[in-house]
Amino acid sequence: MTIGTVSTSAQSMLLISQLNQDNTALNQTQQQVSSGLVSTTYGGYGDQTAALESAQAAVDRTNSYQAATQLALNQANLQDTQLTQLSSLASQLQQDITTAVANNTGSTLMASASSIYDQVTQILNSQDSNGNYIYGGDQNNTPPVTTTSLSDLASLSSVSQAFTSGTVKGSVQVGDGQTVQVGLLASNIGTGILQTLSDIANFNTGSSGNFGSTLTGAQSTFLSNEIPVSQSAGETVTNVEAQNGDTYQQLQGALTQQQAMSTLYTGFVSNIQNVNMASAISNLNLDQTALQAATEVTAQLNQVSLLNYLSPTSSG
Repeated sequence: MTIGTVSTSAQSMLLISQLNQDNTALNQTQQQVSSGLVSTTYGGYGDQTAALESAQAAVDRTNSYQAATQLALNQANLQDTQLTQLSSLASQLQQDITTAVANNTGSTLMASASSIYDQVTQILNSQDSNGNYIYGGDQNNTPPVTTTSLSDLASLSSVSQAFTSGTVKGSVQVGDGQTVQVGLLASNIGTGILQTLSDIANFNTGSSGNFGSTLTGAQSTFLSNEIPVSQSAGETVTNVEAQNGDTYQQLQGALTQQQAMSTLYTGFVSNIQNVNMASAISNLNLDQTALQAATEVTAQLNQVSLLNYLSPTSSG
């Protein structure tokens, strides 16, 4: 007679099934502890999958808005600096004209006007880090001011011919259905200053011109009339500068809101996605213990035979 093991096939299958479950649970908790996530796939979140996908999409969208808004803030900040410079140049031009009239001399006026022209056009033709012309609007791949000298400007029949900037100002999307206009056009900013400079250059080359050490009556009258014109040009720049400041504040407010929303959405994702590490480590220890126990029971059961339960008999 053969003495077999006590365990049945059904018992063995039950223990193997339990062993597999304990092993799966251990693998899962090990993965959670190492990754810090409930699951590394959406399938592991069950009925929370849709909520997690939606929240993660909201995080990505908000972060994208933040990046775009920060770039727009950088542009608005740069524009503020350059508009301040343009305002100073407009004031300098007005002061030079006023001084010429007051002192009845124009000996340095044209040299100053030429220098101001160079500085103004350099600002209006400035480029961003990507090589795009900041004040070019929807035609930002070409310099918005095409003339290269004051005499070149004065040769045009109209100052408007000096500008090639587009007509659409750049905007940035700061939220769902929300855009802020950031871009400025060279023609809107610099027409007044360049018109004043062109008028002075044309008069200087005309029959009554050639400003010298002493102004003629016609020259003094002309320059006196140009003082309010240059003042108006400066006011135009100042108004644009104020508008740009409002835009900066609007963008700053949008960025603050985006940061708050990103924190909210990120927290929502974290609540679903991230494990409680203390609980996960505790579960890991329990799963390790359970798997070890199941392994030992399975091994022992296959070694138990009927002889373990038979009482020894005495002979004779």
